[in-house]
Amino acid sequence: MAKIIEGLLYSESHEFVKVEGNTAYIGITDFAQSQLGNVVYVELPEEGDEVEAEETFGAVESVKAASDLIAPVSGTVLEVNEALNDEPELVNKDAFENWIMKVELSDTEQLKGLMSAADYEKFVAQ
Repeated sequence: MAKIIEGLLYSESHEFVKVEGNTAYIGITDFAQSQLGNVVYVELPEEGDEVEAEETFGAVESVKAASDLIAPVSGTVLEVNEALNDEPELVNKDAFENWIMKVELSDTEQLKGLMSAADYEKFVAQ
């Protein structure tokens, strides 16, 4: 079973959101990386980019498939995880530790549309 962490929020497109104040760390879930297989490339957004909820902000490529990254929230990209440029396989080692981008949230109200860990667990079980 894929690891699902309590206290994080989840999207139907298998991104996680870790919220600290007005900042959201966003990456793909353990379930997503296990479905993809060995990740060989992560297309990162640029710092300063505006991301829109439910819009593509990058991509993850594995030996098996390529998959768009869908922003679970709207906001401004504060930082990207540059380590993924050289070591995209870090996503496979620990998807939750190796977030893809840090976003300043345009508002925290939008978080209400995301799933809790329990809801996400039910979602992936279907």
